[in-house]
Amino acid sequence: MSIQGSGENAPDISAKGSTGGAWDFSVNRRFLQRSVVTVLVLVIAFQLVSWAFGKSKDFLFLLLIAWLLGIAITPLVEFLTKRGMRRGLSTFLTLLGLVLLSVGFIAAFGQLLASQLASLIFQIPTLVEGFIGWLNASFNLGIDPVSIEQSLNISNSQVASVAQDLAGGIFGVVTSIFGFIFNLFTLLLFAFYFAAEAPNMKKTIGSWLPTRQQIIFTTVWQVATEKTGGFVISRVILASLNAFFTSTFLLLIGVPYWLPLGIFTGIVSQFVPTVGAFIGGIIPAVVAVVNDPKDGLFVVIFVTIYQQIENYLFTPRISSMTMDIHPAVAFASVIIFAGFFGAVGALIGIPIAAAIISIVQTYGKRYELIPELHNIETKP
Repeated sequence: MSIQGSGENAPDISAKGSTGGAWDFSVNRRFLQRSVVTVLVLVIAFQLVSWAFGKSKDFLFLLLIAWLLGIAITPLVEFLTKRGMRRGLSTFLTLLGLVLLSVGFIAAFGQLLASQLASLIFQIPTLVEGFIGWLNASFNLGIDPVSIEQSLNISNSQVASVAQDLAGGIFGVVTSIFGFIFNLFTLLLFAFYFAAEAPNMKKTIGSWLPTRQQIIFTTVWQVATEKTGGFVISRVILASLNAFFTSTFLLLIGVPYWLPLGIFTGIVSQFVPTVGAFIGGIIPAVVAVVNDPKDGLFVVIFVTIYQQIENYLFTPRISSMTMDIHPAVAFASVIIFAGFFGAVGALIGIPIAAAIISIVQTYGKRYELIPELHNIETKP
């Protein structure tokens, strides 16, 4: 055996048959050098992209939320635009109305919400002990509350430590306030851009595509915007209704921390699929049981009845113009985005899935089923 190849003009790899003598291999140095350089460039590019993503992950996440907000307000913006108002002005008025509603809510309930939420956080160990004590007394379970607190990391000292870390002193509070204001203005700025400049963005992107692809792109853009925007709006409306009625009911029966518990129930029930209604209702029920066991029963009955009213009265009317998402897909999207971005990622997971599904449904191609598949029973 011999290996030849002393330059750029080295012959390609060749071989002789079994009856023709020894094998003869030749190495193309230029090809080998290009392969090594290509691999190195790809590795360096991957490292640079990973580094850039790590540095700008928070901004990209903020940009993603701004895009969802821009899509959510687009139907109202277009409603005003069709009535003769300039798109920029209609977008500004829509965002201004949203900000005024938020400021009005904070002015009316902000202090109450903050005080109840802070008190609720400090009372978590006491609530857990009280609920476990009720379980032990009612069902003779013999559960050790100390071991439960240790497994959940919710002892009094750990809660106090977390609260202290969240406070961060005066400097930490000031820094957090300025950071929040900066992120809020950034969010509103890009949301305004995505909503007001949507037609120009569509024209710019379409100019990079051939005529046939422009038709597909326009259809996909329109369907994705309408379906995703409608989905986000419907979820927000349903969450607001749920939070309002739940908070009112908890207040009427005298359950403490009624405002943060009601808001939590409304948000979780709409943006966490499958188990959201259960999680959103069980937390207020636990707090109510500790306050008064009869209140816990009342909360369970209320949540059950309200879910039926929501499923058969509110949801069909509010979500009639939006799209349905399979529970498994919705749950997977929540898990994936929660792993990337935490609790906020879990909230935006379903809207992102709605956008992707709307694009797939518009652009994807389906074929007629064969009889063997068409006749499969699909009922559960």
